[in-house]
Amino acid sequence: MQQIMDALESGAAGAAGAALAELEIPTRYRAAVVRRGDVGIFDGVNSEDRDPARSLRVEEVPTPALAPDEVLIAVMASSINYNTVWSSIFAPMPTFPFLARLGRETEWGARHDLDHHVIGSDAAGVVLRTGSLVHSHRVGDRVVVHGAYADAQDPEGHDDGMLGANLRAWGYETNFGGLGELAVAKASQVMPKPAHLSWEEAAVNGVCNSTAYRMLVSERGARMKQGDIVLIWGATGGLGSYALQYVRRAGGIPVCVASSPAKVEMLRAMGVEAVIDRSAADYRFWSDPHTQDPKEWRRFGKDVRALVGDDPHIVFEHPGRETMGASVYVARRGGTVVTCAATTGHMIEYDQRHLWMKLKTIKASHIANFAEAMRANDLIAQGAIQPTLTETYALDDIAAATTRVHRNEHTGKIAVRCLAPHEGLGIEEPERRREIGEDQISAFRRASSGVGSATALG
Repeated sequence: MQQIMDALESGAAGAAGAALAELEIPTRYRAAVVRRGDVGIFDGVNSEDRDPARSLRVEEVPTPALAPDEVLIAVMASSINYNTVWSSIFAPMPTFPFLARLGRETEWGARHDLDHHVIGSDAAGVVLRTGSLVHSHRVGDRVVVHGAYADAQDPEGHDDGMLGANLRAWGYETNFGGLGELAVAKASQVMPKPAHLSWEEAAVNGVCNSTAYRMLVSERGARMKQGDIVLIWGATGGLGSYALQYVRRAGGIPVCVASSPAKVEMLRAMGVEAVIDRSAADYRFWSDPHTQDPKEWRRFGKDVRALVGDDPHIVFEHPGRETMGASVYVARRGGTVVTCAATTGHMIEYDQRHLWMKLKTIKASHIANFAEAMRANDLIAQGAIQPTLTETYALDDIAAATTRVHRNEHTGKIAVRCLAPHEGLGIEEPERRREIGEDQISAFRRASSGVGSATALG
């Protein structure tokens, strides 16, 4: 691995590519894994009480063979997504059945069905090798990885890659993901790294940025317009922090829900006016585990209207079971609830009368297709959307980083250094970075530490 790092430091991209092409690929690499043999360790433990440190390991694993349509990447940095949490706590189900299904499909798919699972759905790094069918990438290219692992042979996927029957979340429903020194991805997942960003800044955007783009901006999502009121659950989290930027960039009116006074102050430091502290309001949308309380929905709706004078055109919904009933209620007549993830539970309930009789729409969304992901990545490269990086951990500290997200102790996105020896490396265009402005690029991190700017993030 040190030879790889030395080659990257050999000068221009062409020189680095030539040096990398001459290197022998390591037969093993270090990666964050969960193991099939550990699947039962949390039996009888509620998902919120499961400890990722019991299941996540950093181990040496064999380097897989490369399929013709794939690239091998030296991963400089990756990030934590909520599917990292799900993988580590084996909930709502273990990931090994996903790998087994992929393993039954093709000879190349069989590589994935192993007793270890290298997880991680984001990566920023350098192409080390390309498969024989790859024509869009070269050894030495600096890239980021899009988390949708699409099936090019499914005709439905050619209208929208997310509709393919064999669509998978890379590093969650496939093996050889981004939380390791090496990763394997399809060529159709690989995008240019924004040249003004460091490795860790570039690594955190992929899944959350493209998901928020599809949910709000894409014609396949809520089709947000200027002036739309958009309610954003978890506005300081990984997904919500990108949603907030898209709403503000589009001329929308964000109504942000946060879970603590500190997170409320963080949003105010970035100039967000309409903020609800759900911990202070103490909404009890469920009166018991099986019964929702419509009076609490109404109280929540009244609080939203008190802030912005009307009901939301769009509800950016991702907590799931805890909030879906309130989300359907609070959306305006004819409004849209756009939803993904369901981090508080997948079995949702809502009052159908508020949906049907008021002509509201629930719109499902999942990651983004490659074209949407590329457009979202372009916005990062242009400096219109900023990385929401707030913390960086070493690969060996993967369990601690994942636990932060599991316990909702984080804000924004958490990066994980894989091969990068320290933060701040990988910036190819410092002039471009100065043009965009350091205060903009680091706005979310600065706000999370209490030194934010009211002009930051749009």
